[in-house]
Amino acid sequence: MLKSLFNWKVLVNLLVAIAIFVGLVWLTFRWLEYHTNHGQEIPVPNVVNKSVHDAVKILEDTGLDYEVDSATYNPKYRPFQVLQVYPAPGSRVKDGRAITLKVNPRSWAPVAVPDVINKYSGLAFQRLDQVGLKVGDTIFEPSIQKDAVLRVLFKGNSLKPGTKIPRFSVVDVVVGSGPMRNISIPNVVGLTVKEARAYIARNLFEVGIVDHEDGGKDESDIVYYQDPAAGDARDQGMQIDLWASKKTPAELRDKIDQLNSMYRMKVDTTLPPIRYEEVPNFQDAPVHETPPPPVTQKPVAQKVNVSSTAKPAESKPKTGENSGKSTATSVDKPKAKKAVVE
Repeated sequence: MLKSLFNWKVLVNLLVAIAIFVGLVWLTFRWLEYHTNHGQEIPVPNVVNKSVHDAVKILEDTGLDYEVDSATYNPKYRPFQVLQVYPAPGSRVKDGRAITLKVNPRSWAPVAVPDVINKYSGLAFQRLDQVGLKVGDTIFEPSIQKDAVLRVLFKGNSLKPGTKIPRFSVVDVVVGSGPMRNISIPNVVGLTVKEARAYIARNLFEVGIVDHEDGGKDESDIVYYQDPAAGDARDQGMQIDLWASKKTPAELRDKIDQLNSMYRMKVDTTLPPIRYEEVPNFQDAPVHETPPPPVTQKPVAQKVNVSSTAKPAESKPKTGENSGKSTATSVDKPKAKKAVVE
């Protein structure tokens, strides 16, 4: 067994196999070195703070590839300015290696406008602020949706929910101020139903029931009656009912008279006006009244001057009467004196 193993033929075959294996390995490494440019490295140029256009041109001239990655917008740097390079400048890389450039974008990253239509204005403002949008002017517009957001404007254009605009953009918000009062009802008799809908909407009203005379839904039917009537004053957002038909108003005279009797109130102005007068209500007066206390008048005392010489009164005696009769007057004094009246 050992003798056959050390046979010269076996040894020759073994040496040939080893030589072939070593040759294949050497050729493989040489092929890899050729295709991977082994030992040929290029230093990464310093393109930081350069514009992205200048940086790309330098990398292409050096034989390096590039990848542009937008960083978060920083207002301290110029738009499209290279902020960072990977691998770092000065590193040695192989020819054709892709270099990553972090570039300052032109503006803030775009954000989607949230759906705040028909939402309360206070909550809508908070939602806009949360996504990074600032509210500029608040425009109030007559609407039945008071304090609700009607539209969001960016540079004068209305935005739909989901539209992307740069972050920290200033948007204007249109808010409903409540319905307008006492607006004149427009006249849509004679228009098609389609035209009447648009005209009613422009006048801040809404279309109510649309009664087609033939029972169909043809928008080209002519409106021959409306309620409320044209010229009546109503608040914004009130509904206007329409009656439409393909027939002429003359053919619908009876129908119009019937509708007038139902929706138009006739006021008789031939009767004289009624005058209302106030009638006192005697029931409100008290039944028993307390009589006022009697007023007592103080007697006026008459002063009588008693004198022995003065005569307070004089009368002529009649014929046939006793003239010697005298009248005495008593005075409450310690000593009474008699006064003779002649």
